[in-house]
Amino acid sequence: MTALEIVDWRRRVFALYAQVREAKDLPAAHDLWRRTRDDLFATHPSTPLLPDDRADFTGLQVTPYDPEWRFEVAITPAEARHMDVETGTDGVVPFDLLGIADVPGVGPLDVWKLGSYGGGIFVPIKDALHGKHGGTYGGGRYLIDTIKGAFLGAGQGADSLVLDFNFAYNPSCAYDPAWACPLAQPGNTTAVEIPAGERYSGNY
Repeated sequence: MTALEIVDWRRRVFALYAQVREAKDLPAAHDLWRRTRDDLFATHPSTPLLPDDRADFTGLQVTPYDPEWRFEVAITPAEARHMDVETGTDGVVPFDLLGIADVPGVGPLDVWKLGSYGGGIFVPIKDALHGKHGGTYGGGRYLIDTIKGAFLGAGQGADSLVLDFNFAYNPSCAYDPAWACPLAQPGNTTAVEIPAGERYSGNY
């Protein structure tokens, strides 16, 4: 893939999330998100699918929208913490803890701030279904990654975020081991099963 192809992928993802944030009908917005990502994965030069998987691809395994898995949560201050993540493609990616989001029925999740150029917010999640056949990806999924456009907006309260697990998605390394992705750490791991969002079987 070329640099311009990657830029085009990012542009389309940013535009998609902008549409989702503006939507009043969340199930319809979620369906748009699913269909657009299916199209990108199937047809775009920057798809993370391997060639063999792309040939047989019929769509990502995304569950129907469930409003019970959408939350607006405040980010509460926490003791400063730093994390350096070694990736094969982007070098060492630094993160600093922005705060904690306590999600009802799920528990506290770390909210990270990207410490390198451009900034950004990052919230991964690893639930109790991770690594199970038909469950969720073993390394966890992403809820927010603003540097890639994945952001559902601020909540109505001060210092709050929308965390909608229906939009949880697998990182690129779930499809192609050539990618080395920042994955969910202990502060982003929960013992709760979260069936909403993109699932994973390891076979596309």
